[in-house]
Amino acid sequence: MKKDFKNWGLFRIFISYFKPHMGLFALDMVCALFISLVDLLFPYASRLCLYELIPGHLYGAFFAVIGIIVAAYLIRALLQYVVVYWGHAFGILVEADIREDLFTHLQTLPVSFFDKNRTGHLMSQLTSELFDITELAHHGPEDVFISTVTVAGAIAILFTIQWRLALLMLVLIPIFLAVATLNRKRMRDTSRAVKRVTASINADIESSLSGMRTAKAFANETAEHSRFDAANDRFRGSKKAQYKAMGVFQSSLEFFTSIMPVAVIAYGGYLIMKGLMDYRDLITFTLYTSTFVAPIRKLANLSEMLVNGMAGLSRFTDLMRVEPELSDKPDAVDLRDVRGRIDVNDVSFSYERDETPVLRHVDLHVSPGETVAVVGPSGGGKTTLCSLIPRFYDVTAGSILVDGTDVRDVTQKSLRRNIGVVQQDVFLFADSIMNNIRYGRPDASDSEVAEAAKRAEIYDDIMAMPAGFDTFVGERGVLLSGGQKQRISIARIFLKNPPVLILDEATSALDSVTEAKIQHAFDELSRGRTTLIIAHRLSTVRAADRILVIRDGVITEQGTHRDLLALGGDYANLYNTQNLHM
Repeated sequence: MKKDFKNWGLFRIFISYFKPHMGLFALDMVCALFISLVDLLFPYASRLCLYELIPGHLYGAFFAVIGIIVAAYLIRALLQYVVVYWGHAFGILVEADIREDLFTHLQTLPVSFFDKNRTGHLMSQLTSELFDITELAHHGPEDVFISTVTVAGAIAILFTIQWRLALLMLVLIPIFLAVATLNRKRMRDTSRAVKRVTASINADIESSLSGMRTAKAFANETAEHSRFDAANDRFRGSKKAQYKAMGVFQSSLEFFTSIMPVAVIAYGGYLIMKGLMDYRDLITFTLYTSTFVAPIRKLANLSEMLVNGMAGLSRFTDLMRVEPELSDKPDAVDLRDVRGRIDVNDVSFSYERDETPVLRHVDLHVSPGETVAVVGPSGGGKTTLCSLIPRFYDVTAGSILVDGTDVRDVTQKSLRRNIGVVQQDVFLFADSIMNNIRYGRPDASDSEVAEAAKRAEIYDDIMAMPAGFDTFVGERGVLLSGGQKQRISIARIFLKNPPVLILDEATSALDSVTEAKIQHAFDELSRGRTTLIIAHRLSTVRAADRILVIRDGVITEQGTHRDLLALGGDYANLYNTQNLHM
């Protein structure tokens, strides 16, 4: 069922996740109903025994009733198991569905979203915060149902016994619930604050752990510990505020649940003194008071669960309402049979509105199979230009066409399937080398992965490792050298075999010997394919069909290596500067 997160309220969104699992939900509610009826049975059966069976010497009937009660409690115990196990299973299924929707939605968001949002915050929303929603999904309806049936049933029975005392109970319960409701707002606010701070400390911890090597390299453990202490103090303060609100709530809860039996005994004793009530009825009232004190506690505790769950649901919904800045058009088509022509027509781009453009009125036309190198000083816009072609960002003005079709008119998946990118910042998953290379084409066979590794000049290194292709690379590939990580990322592209290549400093982490080894493989891979090479090391791009120089977001020069050297401009200055330092 498709959910309208933009227009639906929180309750409707929450309930929509119940629909696929209504069988389990119904089972939970039926078992909960029987549990409530058993709880109502015992005080009534006790009154029957006290009034009729024992005084009437009906001992056989008395023990039969006791047997029925024992059997009912055995069945209740079995049903309690069903409620606990299958009820929680229902909650887990709801949580899994919510997590799947959230992760799917995150995948639709553009690269710019992840540029602005910390990983730790998103992790918190994908994991710990969803637990509160799970608890609410399971215990919320169940506790409300059990409590309502038990309290309503007990009050109805009590009115048949002594309406004056039952009326007292009916007055006390709303007062208690009103106090619980007044405390709920404060608990909700503190719960939301705790979730915000928890997400923040998770982000700080994730950042600190990821940067532990850097911290040790600069001997900055003390500074990192200070940052952690500051975050931990914020967490401690928010938690104290939450528990303070919880303390007020729990103390008022304890007072009302304790005073209720006292009120029953006091008023009941008065009615007995006036001859308006029998002591056996008072015993029955006391038993029923104990019966529905537990449901009232559940209703009160539900306030805490409700505020935590709704705070988590609110943050989940806020994230689901984030509109993808970059999405496929309704009539977007798949990009097929790509030849590799790229046209950049008068493109300007800035990462944020009203910011100075990173690219300004760029025109570039690349023929199928042409190799174009993009060089220039850092910050000039080289990587930005190449990030616009696979549509990691949308142009601010102008257009980019692949084989004559605007990239905004095709599906992002088909566009990126036809473009291979080796990024400057290599990312490897915490998995085996085999699976990291296979990421380029998940259906590739082991032999195809091995062939890609050979072409990337990493095969011999892999076979020298104790576990070979099953070697675990560590978090972000930390167990491999920089050159090994780079070559594994290059092997992915060999395996993917796309018609368009973008090599963003693809050999930056390689030593000169290894770079020379794979340069021939790059030349082979580039043959017949459109290739864009971003490079600082100009010695790697001399053989390119054309070289562009980008400075301050503008193409200042373009031509062959020989032509640009003869021109004596920006390229010649960059080339001569590098040669002086070699």
